[in-house]
Amino acid sequence: MMRILMMSALALVLAGCAGNVVTDYSSTAVFGNYSSWAYAPEAGSSSFLSLDGTRVQAAIERELNRKAMKSVAEADADLFVNWKIIEEDRLDQSGVGLGFGVGTGHFGWALTAPPPVREVKEGKLVIELVDTSTKQVVWRAASRRYLTESQSPETRSELIDEVVTEMFSKYPPGLD
Repeated sequence: MMRILMMSALALVLAGCAGNVVTDYSSTAVFGNYSSWAYAPEAGSSSFLSLDGTRVQAAIERELNRKAMKSVAEADADLFVNWKIIEEDRLDQSGVGLGFGVGTGHFGWALTAPPPVREVKEGKLVIELVDTSTKQVVWRAASRRYLTESQSPETRSELIDEVVTEMFSKYPPGLD
């Protein structure tokens, strides 16, 4: 019994250590050469900036300012910042199932129904930094945490801030 408790505790600790973002980068990029940035023309992929888009851009600007990177016009930028919220559908099975059974002695019958399933729309944030001279992505971060339709504006804002902060804690690569 004690062994099971220890294994469970270890699994919880390891799960808590797992990052909420995944990053990838070009091993040939010289990140010290990048000092200025601008949003890519297609950043956000919409003709209008959504409420979440405004939150994402504010968080990106805050984090790049912390990295002492200067926001400039597109023509003068070392990096383009491209971001998007990718919508994904997920099936959520939550609630309580239903079961009924009858039996006597060593014989019985049972009927069960699983909990109801519903489709949930989620949004995963992806941020890419693109070298303006080569037009190649040199750094990319994707969130493992999702925005959902049911979150309040305050929760959405907090989640975006946390995720973007964690993303840029891994930029430039090799410093963590």
